[in-house]
Amino acid sequence: MVPALSGCRRQYVRTGSSTSSLARILCGVPQGSVLGPILFLLYTADLLLLIEGHGLCPHLYADDTQVYWLCRPSATLELQNIIYTFIDDVARWMRSNRLQLNTAKTEVLWSTPSRRLHLRPVSPIRVGTDQVMPVSVVCNLGYMDADVSMRSHVSKTGAACFAILRQLRSIRRSVPRSVLQSLVSINQSINQSINYFIVRLKVDQLPT
Repeated sequence: MVPALSGCRRQYVRTGSSTSSLARILCGVPQGSVLGPILFLLYTADLLLLIEGHGLCPHLYADDTQVYWLCRPSATLELQNIIYTFIDDVARWMRSNRLQLNTAKTEVLWSTPSRRLHLRPVSPIRVGTDQVMPVSVVCNLGYMDADVSMRSHVSKTGAACFAILRQLRSIRRSVPRSVLQSLVSINQSINQSINYFIVRLKVDQLPT
């Protein structure tokens, strides 16, 4: 089925007024095809086994792959060596499957409680032929800080909420109240932020 989908398609390259000759596509499926996600999972299934084979914990979401592990502060060097070996194996696997390791989108986060932040490694991690510096915040369906908090995420969400509220404030005298309430109710970022601040307020008011 896949060769049939691939062999019947053609493509060409156009730059300015120049156009290349048609070339037959020998691999892949049409964008938006229902087969795309299934074939992608089959294509990358070995990556999951490769991660687990190094004793690491994988988390895959669509085409995003995250690798986790834990260790004591005294064992970070040992963990780095495991990561180096793992990344080298991943690079070889990707080359053999006509994939490219994108170091520009690769991030490294050392997480630790806030009282031990000074013990985090600060040296770069070798990813292929590049060096990737550890970061203090990563985007993980929300922003996670190095001290395993969501402080950056809350700050960004709150800033987005207040920006929208300021826009609503500028039109509040120009539209009916019902329209203004509808605009607030359909904006998820405002609702999420308000819910967070209500919960935070209740927690802060609890007796100690």
